[in-house]
Amino acid sequence: MAEDRELRRINRILIANRGEIAVRIERTCRALGIETIAVFSDADARALHVLEADQAVRIGPASVAESYLNIEAIINAAVESDADALHPGYGLLSENPDLADACENAGIIFIGPSAEAMRSMGDKSVARKLVGKHGVPTIPGYEGKEQDPAALAKRAAKIGYPVMIKASAGGGGRGMRLVEDEAKFRSAVESARSEAERSFGDGRLILERAIRGGRHVEVQVLGDEHGSLVHLGERDCSVQRRHQKVVEESPSPAVDDDLRARMTEAALAVARAVNYTSAGTVEFMLDADGEFYFLEMNTRLQVEHGVTELRTGLDIVRRQIAIARGEKLPFTQDDVEFDGHAIECRIYAEDPLKGYAPSPGRLDRFDVPQGEGIRNDVGTYAGDEITTDYDPMMAKVLTWGRDRDQAIERMQYALSNYRVGGVRTNLPLLRAVLADPVFRTGGATTSFLDEQLVPGTLAMAVTPHVLIAAFGFCLISGRDADPWLALGPLRAGGAARVNIKHGDRVYAVEGQRVAGSSNEWRVKAGNFRERTVRFAIAPGSHLVIEEEDETTPLHVSWVESGGMEVNLGGRRYSLSLAGLERLRTESTRRQHGLTAPMPGLVLKVLVRPGQAVRARETLIILEAMKMEHAIEAPYDGTVKDVHVKEGGRVKEGAVLIELEQDGA
Repeated sequence: MAEDRELRRINRILIANRGEIAVRIERTCRALGIETIAVFSDADARALHVLEADQAVRIGPASVAESYLNIEAIINAAVESDADALHPGYGLLSENPDLADACENAGIIFIGPSAEAMRSMGDKSVARKLVGKHGVPTIPGYEGKEQDPAALAKRAAKIGYPVMIKASAGGGGRGMRLVEDEAKFRSAVESARSEAERSFGDGRLILERAIRGGRHVEVQVLGDEHGSLVHLGERDCSVQRRHQKVVEESPSPAVDDDLRARMTEAALAVARAVNYTSAGTVEFMLDADGEFYFLEMNTRLQVEHGVTELRTGLDIVRRQIAIARGEKLPFTQDDVEFDGHAIECRIYAEDPLKGYAPSPGRLDRFDVPQGEGIRNDVGTYAGDEITTDYDPMMAKVLTWGRDRDQAIERMQYALSNYRVGGVRTNLPLLRAVLADPVFRTGGATTSFLDEQLVPGTLAMAVTPHVLIAAFGFCLISGRDADPWLALGPLRAGGAARVNIKHGDRVYAVEGQRVAGSSNEWRVKAGNFRERTVRFAIAPGSHLVIEEEDETTPLHVSWVESGGMEVNLGGRRYSLSLAGLERLRTESTRRQHGLTAPMPGLVLKVLVRPGQAVRARETLIILEAMKMEHAIEAPYDGTVKDVHVKEGGRVKEGAVLIELEQDGA
C-alpha cells in the first residue's frame, strides 16, 4: 500500500531548466532548506539561475539540442552532483517521458507525473481518443495515421475550413498553424511539420476545426500517489500571440459557477484516466455558445501557475516536491479556498510592432516594479545577455486584487513602472491590452490580439511635450560629448536641432535660446505650435518642462545605444535620434533591399536572382528563438541579388535580398 511507504529523501534537487522558472524553483527550494543544482550551456554561464544556485554544472554548448535537450548530459550532471531529485520546470524536456525513465534508471526522483501518464497525454492523437472514452468532449478533427499532405487535405476539407494544424507531440504553440482555406493548406502542413520535427523530433500532425471567437480556459490539478486528486480552479489564457499565451488571469471572466463545476469535473476525469500525480493542467477551448472542448493536458508546471498560487495561497512547486517525496496532499477539495483575482503578464524580448520579431541584446537596464499585490518572477538582470538561442521570455509580472478591477489597476501600475533597456520588449503591447475596453470588460478571445490590437494601434500618437522633453534631455543630460547627439552652441542666442523618430515618423525639433536667458528656449516640434519653455532635471531621471501657464513632469532615460524612453503620465514612448544621413540610409534599404529584422538562422531561401515576386510573397524563412519568421516582399518587384544561403546565420540588419520595385 502507498500509505505504508517511507517518504523519499530529497535534500538536493537538480533543476533541468533555465531562465525564470529555474529561479522560481530555486526560491521554493531555498525556503525548504533544499540545495539546488543548476545546469547551464555556454551561453548561460552568467545567467541568473546559475548565479543563484548552490552548485552549477555545464552541460554543453549554446545549442539547445546539445545542452538543455540532452538527456544524457543532464542525467550525468545529476549523478555527478549527487542529486536526490530532478525538477524539469516547464518547456524543454519537462514533458519528455524519456527523461522520467532515465531518472528512474539512475535512481533519481523525477518531480512530475509518471512516464506512462506523460506518454498518454503528450501524444495529442492518443489523448483525444482517451479522454473521449471518459466522456470529455473533444473538438471535431482528425488524429489518424494517414500523414501524407494529400490525405490530410482531404480530411481538412471534410472537417471544414478554417482548420487548425497541430503537432501531435507538440505544445507551446510550436508546430501549430491556422489555415483559412485549401489554397494555403499544403504549405502550412509543410511548415508545421518542419517546426514540429525540429522542436519535438516528431513530425506527426493532427487536425481540428478552428473555433472562432473562443476562449482558452484551463484547470490546474494536483494528484498524489495515495489517490487524492483536487483542482485549484481555472485560468483564462485567451490573450495570445502566435498561439502562445501573453496574459493569463484567474478566475476566468467568461466562466460562471455552473460552467466552472462542469469544466473542473471534466479536468479531474482527464487526470483520473491516467492516474495522474503531481501538478498538471487540463486545457479547454470554450466556444461562443458556452460549450467547452478538451485541447490537451500539460503534464508539468505551467508558466502561469503563479496566478493560481496568488488566489489559493498554495506554493505549487512545494506541493510537487512533497508529492515526489511520497507525501499525501494535506487538504481535500473542500479545503481549497479561492480569494480575489490574479493576473499575469509575460515580459518578452520582442517587438510587437515588427510582427513580434525577437529582440536579442545586452540588457543595460532591468528594474521591476514594486508595490502591494505585485509579484515578479524574473530570470534575468541588468548586464545579462538575451540571445537568440532560447525562448525570448525574460520575466513575468503578477498582480493580485480583491476583485478583477483592482488586479487590473495594479497591473497597469506595474507595467507603467517596468524599466527595460537594451532590447525591445512587448511592454507597449501589454499596456495596450490592459487599457483596452474589450479586455477591461472581460471580452477578450483568442483572436483578440489579431483583430482588436493590430500593430498600428500599439504606437501611441506622440505629443508635443514628449518631443520637447526629448529635445531638452539631449541639451542638459550630459551626453553632448557624443557627436551624433551634438545640438549646437549652448551660449545665449544659440540654436539647436535634432531629428526624433517615433514609430515610422521622424519629427524635426528646432530650438532657439531666448537672448539673455540661460535656460529658456523657443522650441518648434514638428507641426506643433512653437512653445517657450524652460528645462530642469530632477532626481531619478525626471525632467520638468516649465511653460508660462503649465508645468509638465516626465521620466526620461537613455536606452539602446542612444535612443531614449519618455514616460508621460504612465504612457511610455520609445524614441530614437536620427540625422539626415541616417535617414537616407534607412530609406534606401526600404526601397531596394530586405534586411534581417533579428539575428537568426536561414532555414529556406525561396527565390533566386531574376525572379519576379508579388507583394506579401514569402522570400526567406528565418528561425530565431525557436520560432519561424517569414520575410515577405513589401511590393511587386524583381529579385536583383540574394545575399544569404540556407543554413547560414545572419545578424540583425544584414541585407538578405536586393529587390527592385516594379515601376520604380
